[in-house]
Amino acid sequence: MKALHEFRKEYTLGRLTEDKLTEHPIDLFQAWLKDAIDAKLPDPNAMTVATVDANGAPSQRIVLLKDVSKQGFVFYTNLGSKKALDLKGNQNISLHFPWYFLERQVSVTGVAEKLSRAQDAKYFLSRPKESQLGAWASQQSRPISTRELLLTQFHQMKEKFSKGDIPLPDFWGGYIIRPQRIEFWQGGEHRLHDRFEYIKDAQDSWQTQRLMP
Repeated sequence: MKALHEFRKEYTLGRLTEDKLTEHPIDLFQAWLKDAIDAKLPDPNAMTVATVDANGAPSQRIVLLKDVSKQGFVFYTNLGSKKALDLKGNQNISLHFPWYFLERQVSVTGVAEKLSRAQDAKYFLSRPKESQLGAWASQQSRPISTRELLLTQFHQMKEKFSKGDIPLPDFWGGYIIRPQRIEFWQGGEHRLHDRFEYIKDAQDSWQTQRLMP
């Protein structure tokens, strides 16, 4: 096995130049997301979500992006999970999209806001039944002694909701991330990567600047 410092590559797949920037960063993000989907990357909507707890300690986890618009980025979770409890005390959040097979990454900094229960219900009812049952069965982030106990709880929920629609749990819902800063990174030769940062100003307009790699 090679030593880690021996792993090297040149980034040659593309360039990100000023003429490719869009007025609104979400337009560029959606174009890059489409590229990731068209390239058949595994889980192209996967993103790292970083939050900070009451003691100032950060934590990260992979979450799936479920919607994106010029209003923000949406994901869903158990409202008793660690990330939800962190967000209850500190709404600041960071997202990271690691499209490294395309030699690209996108970083987002913003503020998380809870979605309405109507929005939560609309998405929850669109999920596969097994995913709905999984939400009911799991007290996310809480300790559990065995996987068998988790499966028992799943089958109990399956029996309980064997007839009719499965209702939205009161402990499950979504967040929309209102972005304040978005950075686009495209790998470049000789480690001279292209980095552009969008920052929202006081008038809710987006300003851009190139960053050194």
